[in-house]
Amino acid sequence: MRIPAGVQILAPVPAEHADILSHDALSFLAVLHRVFNARRKALLEARVVRQRDLDNGVFPDFLPQTKWIRDDPTWRAAVPAPGLTDRRVEITGPVDRKMVINALNSGASTFMADFEDSNAPTWDNCLSGQTNMRDAVRRTITLAAPNGKYYKLNDKIATLLVRPRGWHLEEKHVLVDGVPMSGSIFDFGLYFFHNAKETVARGFGPYYYLPKMESHLEARLWNDIFNLSQDMLQIPRGTIRGTVLIETILASFEMEEIIFELREHSSGLNCGRWDYIFSFIKKFRNNPKFLLPDRGDITMTTPFMDAYVRLLIKTCHKRGVHAMGGMAAQIPIKDNAAANQAAMDKVRADKLREVLAGHDGTWVAHPDLVRLAKDIFDKHMPQPNQLYNLREDVHVSGADLISTAGLKGSITEKGLRNNINVALQYMEAWLRGNGCVPIHNLMEDAATAEISRSQIWQWVKHNAKTSDGKIITAEFASRILDEETQALKSALNEKQLGASKLDLAKRFLESTIRGQDYADFLTTLCYDAIVTVNTKSKL
Repeated sequence: MRIPAGVQILAPVPAEHADILSHDALSFLAVLHRVFNARRKALLEARVVRQRDLDNGVFPDFLPQTKWIRDDPTWRAAVPAPGLTDRRVEITGPVDRKMVINALNSGASTFMADFEDSNAPTWDNCLSGQTNMRDAVRRTITLAAPNGKYYKLNDKIATLLVRPRGWHLEEKHVLVDGVPMSGSIFDFGLYFFHNAKETVARGFGPYYYLPKMESHLEARLWNDIFNLSQDMLQIPRGTIRGTVLIETILASFEMEEIIFELREHSSGLNCGRWDYIFSFIKKFRNNPKFLLPDRGDITMTTPFMDAYVRLLIKTCHKRGVHAMGGMAAQIPIKDNAAANQAAMDKVRADKLREVLAGHDGTWVAHPDLVRLAKDIFDKHMPQPNQLYNLREDVHVSGADLISTAGLKGSITEKGLRNNINVALQYMEAWLRGNGCVPIHNLMEDAATAEISRSQIWQWVKHNAKTSDGKIITAEFASRILDEETQALKSALNEKQLGASKLDLAKRFLESTIRGQDYADFLTTLCYDAIVTVNTKSKL
């Protein structure tokens, strides 16, 4: 294999994935890295500066310097691209082969193949995911399972979208001029290079979900990457489409600006609810006025969440793009009919709330939930979308987006124990290479686990009191961590215990519980433990 000058691959490349890292593909990635990585790093540093302002009591508000964008009623984003007019049900999941086939066959309108929160970015997961994307686009993807079952695509499948990693994550198995490549550029670039022309030839296009942005300047960076990428492959500008997940509290103040920056490439915004709650806790973690109750008490009807949803729908429809709803974490419960009914009732209520609010579609995490969600949207949205519903009744202020007034619920020992248990189980699975984990009949990914991890840190930091008067100290939380770790270990057989990463997960979580330096993301906290680099280049 040949590689371009200045590029190093620091891990073995299995033969079945070698063509994914072809000379031309690596050259394409290297150009994107060299042109844009310095801007990416500067934007990440701007996040640090913004956090210092928040810690000093400078709260976010709508930007005065971009008021002209918000006040100009004449501009619109691009019209919906082929395959993205009707998005009433979107299924999401990791990029493993079985999941990709099942999701594309699920009956959903679209499938978001996720290299981010539901994917632990091991070298093998990232490479095999790109191979699976290539095969899915060409409809050659199949799987012969060990149990004898054979998986292949149906004649009618969902439209494919891909979510690359966020700006904060690096791909340390690939160096360009001695510097790790951005995980965002790696994921985006490989999918685009290998599949952009093929997707267009097959009647759709290179479509993406863009995660964890905190400002319109980060959206501008994506737009510039899109333009250069299309120019390099001689594909018309505007062919790429990106749906932005509004999943940080700061991005909610710049939604119109984000659409504006991406406007010829924009396919709307999505309510990334779990990351949004995580971001709310993270950004205001040093302010005791922003202590939130147990994770289960924070719902989409919580005032600051409701304000964000209403503003997102109004903003999207004002600019002619889709306003996508979010993920209900419940999954089918096969061994308890009553519990399953209760879980499905929660999903129905959530999807009904979304369609009546004016959303153009919703997310599900399990194929068995596609029909449930589709039935609700079919009944209340018989047309392809609700772009006509301008929600001119909505008036949301900056104060509304960060208000904790009317917050219901309490902090409990049960909630603390659940946070510790979920964070521990998720981190253990992630360290074994699994980023999408069913825990307590909920589908957990990095976003939901981040809520648990961050709440623990914040409650310990401010010595929050439980509803029965107990003060949450580091010692109290550590005792529960010890108990939960031991309970999980005792449920494993000898072989499972040998393969377990519980001790390592506990060590990472202990720093959170002790209120030490806060890691912005558990994925960056734990990433080096799954990196398999060699000091000598493999290619």
